[in-house]
This record gives sequence, C-alpha cells and structure tokens, in this order.
Amino acid sequence: MEKSLSLLERIKQEFALKEVDIRTYSPLTLAYIGDGIYDLIVRTVVVERGNESANRLHRKTIGYVNAKTQAQMMEALLPDLTEEEVTVFKRGRNAKSYTSAKNASIADYRKATGFEALLGYLYLQDKEERILELVKIGLEKMNLQL
Repeated sequence: MEKSLSLLERIKQEFALKEVDIRTYSPLTLAYIGDGIYDLIVRTVVVERGNESANRLHRKTIGYVNAKTQAQMMEALLPDLTEEEVTVFKRGRNAKSYTSAKNASIADYRKATGFEALLGYLYLQDKEERILELVKIGLEKMNLQL
C-alpha cells in the first residue's frame, strides 16, 4: 500500500519548494506558520462539529485562538514536552517581537509566541501527529473541549 503524503509534503511537491534547514528559521517565522497551523486545527474542529453561520463559527474559534488561552495551554503542556521542544518554545518565547496582542499581557503574548513557534517547528518537521497530540493534551489539561 502506498503511503499518503502529508499536507506539507504535498505543498512542497506542488509548488516545487526546496528543502530548507529548519534551524535557519527565526523563532518568529516559526511562530508565524505555527499560528496558521493552530488556527487551522481549531477552525477544522469547530466547522466539523456543526454547520453554522460564519459569525457563530468565529465566536467559537476566538475563545481558543488567542494569546491568553495559548499561554495557558503552553503552561499545561510543559511537562509533556521533550527537551528539544522546550528549547524551541523558549526560543519563541524569548524572541524580540515588535508587536503585541491587543488583549493580553506581555507575558501571555510571549508564551503564546513560544507555543506557536513550537507548532511551526513541528509542522515544518512534518510531525503532524505530534502537533495534534499536543493540542489535544493541552485542551484536556485545561478542561476545554472544542
């Protein structure tokens, strides 16, 4: 049986993207892609749970895709991370960003950036299963259900 390609592999193939050493990406670049990945996961679950108006779907989504929730999720996940994952999180958390969240403390914003950097790092390593595992563990530890 032929192994199906991951989304990342299909994107690289379809757009003829070259392999890049992931260690060369800045933590804010990792956070940029990680933000999109987390948003896609949350939106997918919300949409698959019920066909509603875009406004209602958006309201459900924003409760999970914000700096405060992401920071809390990161705190809950820390004991479950590998040493490498903790290092990536810390690089993202400590990155000097020139923007900030509208409705979050600086500490929460930095933790959320670290969380997003970790997800971006895992995505670019084609570790989709680990991403889903961490998001699910984080939601369970926070007693949240999408």
